[in-house]
Amino acid sequence: MNYKNLIQIALRALANNKMRGFLTMLGIIIGVSSVIVMMTLGASQKESIRSDIGSMGTNMIIIHPYSENRGGVRQSAADMQTLKMYDYQSLVRDCKYTARLSPVFTSSAQAIYGNNNTPTVAYGVEAGYLDIRNYTVGRGSMFTDNDIKRASKVCVVGQTVVDKLFTKGEDPLGMVIRFGSIPFRIIGVLSPKGYDSGGNDQDNLIITPYTTVQKRILAINYIPTIFASALSEEYTDQAVAEISEILQINHRIAIGETNDFEVFSMQEMLNTLNSVMNTLTAVLSCVAGISLLVGGIGIMNIMYVSVTERTREIGLRMSIGAKGRHIMLQFLIESIIISVTGGIIGVVFGFILSWLGLWAMGWPFSIQLFPIVLSFAVCTVTGVFFGWYPARKAARLNPIDAIRFE
Repeated sequence: MNYKNLIQIALRALANNKMRGFLTMLGIIIGVSSVIVMMTLGASQKESIRSDIGSMGTNMIIIHPYSENRGGVRQSAADMQTLKMYDYQSLVRDCKYTARLSPVFTSSAQAIYGNNNTPTVAYGVEAGYLDIRNYTVGRGSMFTDNDIKRASKVCVVGQTVVDKLFTKGEDPLGMVIRFGSIPFRIIGVLSPKGYDSGGNDQDNLIITPYTTVQKRILAINYIPTIFASALSEEYTDQAVAEISEILQINHRIAIGETNDFEVFSMQEMLNTLNSVMNTLTAVLSCVAGISLLVGGIGIMNIMYVSVTERTREIGLRMSIGAKGRHIMLQFLIESIIISVTGGIIGVVFGFILSWLGLWAMGWPFSIQLFPIVLSFAVCTVTGVFFGWYPARKAARLNPIDAIRFE
């Protein structure tokens, strides 16, 4: 008896019980679909996070005061005043691994033009902030160093601010808007960046000289945050270490003492988020894989039933020369066909469900080879593992007892 005949016999046996075969496959279909959906969603979410961080700059570094405990109460980092202008100037002068540096002062208020207004955030920055955050000026120009020295009331606005304030299609360049009670003249409009995966509008902002926000709006003498960009992504760790060393010297922090500032990079954030997403995806995939186990048990159950129903057939085949290994292979092939066919259907449904889910959430869709390979490997192993014992039982039947079986 050759393998071709064994496969034909197995297919004939399954064709005689189509509904039972499909219901047996259902556990495998659900399990494979669930695993693929979980792994594809996890991979797509990681790609979305990487894209968002890439749009901000993967070599971006953020420096802000450390939120210390005072009287047993954790203070907000925004309330700390440990970063001063001389810290920023020292970093500009001494850092070798940074390409750009900018202090960042932020203030929220209503932007007003005529009868239109919209809530937005003003960012007081250096001109290099645009390179750090991967923004570009689409129309007009950026403010100059002289504007920073004079704390000029000029600004560059995002496209959302333009759309909300200039509803009649006016050209915003040269127009004067109010941010709270302070007038600003628009000298440029940023190229649109759209929303990030968190639903934050990256175009709802006003960019103005940092001295303007610091002196005219906030009236403070410290720096809430400093943004920097490393020379390239591979120099990020060196840039972080260099910034920390310069600030420790400035603040006279001895070795072993707690810093009164924090320095972290987008690469660190990306690694942390990837680690969290990998763990979450693995946990969800394991939960989804439980249905594969249930499907395998279903295969074993049905194969036991099949062996019992076909006991006389097994006896007849043995009586005309079929050996135990042939009988065992016959039932193993049936088990593997059920498992692999269910796996194929599960892969198709899994990718359809993944595509629909990712389309609804607006995440990027990419076909991952690993879930497909894993699914087929698991299906084959499931078919062999759960089909082996019933097949072994069939192979050990006594031909005479099997023929007499009622």
